[in-house]
Amino acid sequence: MRMKKTLAVAAVGAMLALSACGSSDNKSNSSADSGKKTADIRVWLNGADTPDDARAWLKKTFEEQNPGSTLTIEQQEWDGLVEKLTTALTSDKETPDVVEVGNTQAPTFTTAGAFSDLTGDLTDLGGDDLLKGFVDAATIDGKTFAVPYYAGSTYVFYRKDLFQKAGITAVPTTTDDFVADAIKLKKANPTPKNFSGFWLPGQDWRDGAAFLWNAGGDFAVPDGGDWKGDLASAESQQGLATVQKIFKEASGAPADATEADPVTPFCAGEIGMMVRPGWVKGMLEDPKTGCPDLAKNLGVFPLPGADGHPAPVLLGGSDLGISAKSKNQALAKKALALMLSDDYQTILAQHGLTPAKNSLASKLGTDEYAQATIAAASNAKLTPAAANWALIEGDRTLEDLFSQIAQGGDTKSLADKADQHIAEVLNK
Repeated sequence: MRMKKTLAVAAVGAMLALSACGSSDNKSNSSADSGKKTADIRVWLNGADTPDDARAWLKKTFEEQNPGSTLTIEQQEWDGLVEKLTTALTSDKETPDVVEVGNTQAPTFTTAGAFSDLTGDLTDLGGDDLLKGFVDAATIDGKTFAVPYYAGSTYVFYRKDLFQKAGITAVPTTTDDFVADAIKLKKANPTPKNFSGFWLPGQDWRDGAAFLWNAGGDFAVPDGGDWKGDLASAESQQGLATVQKIFKEASGAPADATEADPVTPFCAGEIGMMVRPGWVKGMLEDPKTGCPDLAKNLGVFPLPGADGHPAPVLLGGSDLGISAKSKNQALAKKALALMLSDDYQTILAQHGLTPAKNSLASKLGTDEYAQATIAAASNAKLTPAAANWALIEGDRTLEDLFSQIAQGGDTKSLADKADQHIAEVLNK
């Protein structure tokens, strides 16, 4: 595992060398006339977050507007994405044209010069209407190299029928009540054996982060111009103790599993509560991918914090960038513009993804799901704003940490080890 981590860091570190020539490369690539007049534009989208009707609209519209050109969507998986992007974005021949990257990963790739300069295109792409935090995170020395794709805060999905069965008469309003209800749900459902009062797979640090932040802790904090790991602090240890209690007493999910597939266990009747982004609703209700009968029992509420306000959940989402190595810059920008168009972004919003433009927020609707999205976003938080943060996500430091905590490991010794590694990587 250590060798794998070292190789991952070294690979992205090599890519960082691009930054020295990134400005000149990006300047030439930003020309509206650059690239072939017709081409097959390759768009990398990650996971199943982008709905099928949005993908179909993008391909059809792009090809109608650009006769002779085609658009191919290639789905990648979030797990291992950083390493795959590192390889692809440094290749003249294999690079995709437009790529989706996690908003917490964007600073590393923008700093590296892996994306083309979009500064001159911002006005046409949405300008001040674009989600400001996402634009700022992708801006280096006054130049913007990526734009927001969508945002999303997670909130609690719960089975109303199982609440009733367990004698829970109201949704919890504090963290302590939430954990107690999760344990109560598990005790009330002894079968199946892997039933989760609150579904928290062992590697799921993204949802576990809410309990860390809720206690006042963090993954890393600034330290006199550098960064230091914060997982061993008293506040973080309190949060991780809550996470370990959930793993032990409330969750039946495997300690080595990720949060990538909530649909299968939910539709198998194994979940009482889970924290997921809004677009999971559509997956559960879809007769092809989900279980509409069970989904009829769904209710939602924002994850409660210690003070009764929404807990600080991870503000998820994605950015879009154009590979600096793409030989189809002009056509890639046309595809990117379509992905930020009102028509395309409205499709995303109708599936529960917060659109990239503030003016389209109303497209999320007014039902309980939209309200839960808005409430959850009110106190959402980002991972540390370190240029090398993507390296931490890429080398699985946090997946390993949370999985070991799920298996009953000592949180302090595990945190000390992780803090040392985090400081080494972030300060390279």
